[in-house]
Amino acid sequence: MLNEEVNPWKTLSNREVYENPWIKVTEFDVINPSGGQGIYGKVHFKNYAIGIVALDDQLNIWLVGQYRFPINRYSWEIPEGGGPLGIDPLESAKRELLEETGLVAKNWTEIQQMHLSNSVSDEFGIIYLARNLEQFESEPEETEQLQITKMSLEEAFQMVISGKITDSISVAAILRVKLLVIEGKL
Repeated sequence: MLNEEVNPWKTLSNREVYENPWIKVTEFDVINPSGGQGIYGKVHFKNYAIGIVALDDQLNIWLVGQYRFPINRYSWEIPEGGGPLGIDPLESAKRELLEETGLVAKNWTEIQQMHLSNSVSDEFGIIYLARNLEQFESEPEETEQLQITKMSLEEAFQMVISGKITDSISVAAILRVKLLVIEGKL
């Protein structure tokens, strides 16, 4: 049995390849677990990935649609964004929900933590459930051209199952909330 506490990778050297305000890319010269020499690239994220399932008493949720530059396609997602590592992620979640949907929630519950692509990055996501909602005006960032829709949790679940929602945080969040409903925990 492998010792889960021992890192089998050995770092020989590293160099920063690229950096901007959101990410840093580092290339490592390594000895891999099999003893072979090679390289490994790591994308370090400077923010938490924050996702919010805004759920009303009728089990409706809000989705945000936007064109995503990295995948060159339109994407339906739960409200989400980045939260600086030095700030309470819940405060970032509250800000993102208001910015993107205009919603303010009185009740917040953390429902999931996840690594989003741990083969190449250290990006860490936190998903919240927001309940007891009140509607205000949204305040999108200048880089966001958003479409907001409210639909039943079941409709969003079917969008996940059919592959219409592919964003990893959204998929995990919708499946998690659906499971909570099935288990009678909501």
